[in-house]
Amino acid sequence: MQKIVVVSFMTIVLVLVAAFILFDKSQTPKTSIKTPTSTPFIQEEKVNINASFTIVTDNITRSFKAEKYHNRSSNVYIESVDSTIVHVKKSGITWDDFFKTLPMKLTKDCLITGDGETFCVGANGTLKFYLNNIETPNFLDKEIRDGDKLLINFNSFFI
Repeated sequence: MQKIVVVSFMTIVLVLVAAFILFDKSQTPKTSIKTPTSTPFIQEEKVNINASFTIVTDNITRSFKAEKYHNRSSNVYIESVDSTIVHVKKSGITWDDFFKTLPMKLTKDCLITGDGETFCVGANGTLKFYLNNIETPNFLDKEIRDGDKLLINFNSFFI
């Protein structure tokens, strides 16, 4: 009889352990925990680049001393101290980025000044761009580099 009691006791213990394992709600299926993948954080590089620009229309050098041209962006700007110096504070800034901050319009074919004067390529004249003394028609796409010198020159056919 003692054998029956021991076997019965062992059977009950095994059934309880099996039931506990199978029906325990705190048990969660084993799943692999994946760390979310994120796109790498690209930190914009802060820079201190200075370049210069001059715009000449029919032998008249344009002035950018008016306040409306100064400090219009934190990334690229000109100041009243010397309004021909372009200050670049973020890497990757192009000449187009700079001119888009100013209250004027500039394309490869037209210059519309902050006062509304229009100088376009065609029957009235030529519009040429010189970056570091080299004619560069696509200069607007170029990144501003330290020490760059830009000349924008419009010559009318009728002067």
